[in-house]
Amino acid sequence: MENHCALTGNIGRHLILRIYWDDQESPSVEAPLADFFASPWTDEDQGINRIGKSCLPIDSVPVAVNPVCGFNCFWEMPFRKRAHMTVENRATQDKTLFFQINYTLTEVPEDCAYFHAQFRRVNPVAYKEVFTILDNISGSGQFVGCSLGWGVNSNRWWGEGEIKFFIDGDKEFPTICGTGTEDYFGGSYNWEVAGDYMAYTTAYLGMRPVPQLDMYHAQKRFQMYRWHIMDPVRFEKDLRVTIQLLGWQSEGRYLPLQDDMASVAYWYQTEPHQPFPKLPPVDKLIIDKGK
Repeated sequence: MENHCALTGNIGRHLILRIYWDDQESPSVEAPLADFFASPWTDEDQGINRIGKSCLPIDSVPVAVNPVCGFNCFWEMPFRKRAHMTVENRATQDKTLFFQINYTLTEVPEDCAYFHAQFRRVNPVAYKEVFTILDNISGSGQFVGCSLGWGVNSNRWWGEGEIKFFIDGDKEFPTICGTGTEDYFGGSYNWEVAGDYMAYTTAYLGMRPVPQLDMYHAQKRFQMYRWHIMDPVRFEKDLRVTIQLLGWQSEGRYLPLQDDMASVAYWYQTEPHQPFPKLPPVDKLIIDKGK
């Protein structure tokens, strides 16, 4: 199954995408529409994540964002009986949404896992706490990636935190531990070239600083994605994924950060899945500018 949609008007996080497979009562996919397409800070009213009238481009294998705010998704999404997709508008004004869904009716193997995607947002993350990208996952499956929106609330370099994958009963120590935020997303040495961040978008990973067009915007924002398509993280019983928030303090010390974090995790697993955390209310999801 392939999905395409195009939007007009303010996007923000008012449009909530949900997907239900077969006879499920709870969704396997639940995320703000733009976040699902790896565009976490897209808000026209605030002048965020926009170049003119278009969203920032993404040129990857499963997700492509093209002019003008054309969101395209090519994740494989098998189902056996039926697929039910909805978009909820939680704004007070009407939205216009154009979409196209392509699918093929064919035999699906008995051991074929279902596609899942789950949104998280914490603003701000508490002092010395980690940001949880995904947890409460039980069953067998594979983690195939995440998109991450990071709103930095401090000066200096902010990306020393390690991503950690706790797999099949891991407690204190994870099976997989990263070496730094920019390393996990395929970059190196703070993404710094000639005194500024260098953006990139590739088949499996990318990073872009988010343009902030208004002079009163405060903190810097970044959007990142990492697709584990060629290197899926497989699990047999359970999975938890976290990332540290660490920057640099004076005298070479780490600085625990209290930043604005938003993510969508993507994975496949056998059903049934555990219920998702309840989405925050509309005001809690607002993409806002500092003053």
